[in-house]
Amino acid sequence: MASAETITSASPHPPNPTGLAERYALALLALADEKRQADPGATDRIAADLDRLFALWRDDADFRAFVADPRLDAAAQRKGAFAVLEKVGVGTEVRNLVGVLINNRRLSQLPRVAQAFGALLAERRGQQTATVITAHPLSDTQRAQIVARLTEAGHSNVRLVEQVDPSILGGLIVRIGSRLYDNSIKSKLQRLQYAMKGAA
Repeated sequence: MASAETITSASPHPPNPTGLAERYALALLALADEKRQADPGATDRIAADLDRLFALWRDDADFRAFVADPRLDAAAQRKGAFAVLEKVGVGTEVRNLVGVLINNRRLSQLPRVAQAFGALLAERRGQQTATVITAHPLSDTQRAQIVARLTEAGHSNVRLVEQVDPSILGGLIVRIGSRLYDNSIKSKLQRLQYAMKGAA
């Protein structure tokens, strides 16, 4: 189950790794490639730092609000963000990335950049990305079970991208490649409603 890497989002409409965020992620990946010549573990270290920062964004409502607040000037953003980075032990490369985002008034892009970096790294490593949408965050056991089921269904080296969307009520939705598995309570209720209309 070691192949099940995860990045999660608590946003009802999670960020998509496209455009501007992907350009920052590509630049960070290029920097990781440069660093790898002197430090073979640089890419994994940078990915772990981004995952840790993304998890903080996902789990801490105050940090999410801070990242998204357009009223803060660069000095306030820098002071607050660097204090948080110091506290969670984020390394120089991700710290510099956050500094660049602040200088360019793009701190709100941080979760999108983290997701884009994870997607680019997964693609490079030949991993298949499965987007899993649930009403509540997954446990480690549930992650392992989902990866096991996807492996049984013929998908190999799966990386989970988790998204929390309370509007689905329960169950889960899984997208992998062009396949969509919708086992959400919301969809089941909609199907029941259509069936009842048809019987009336």
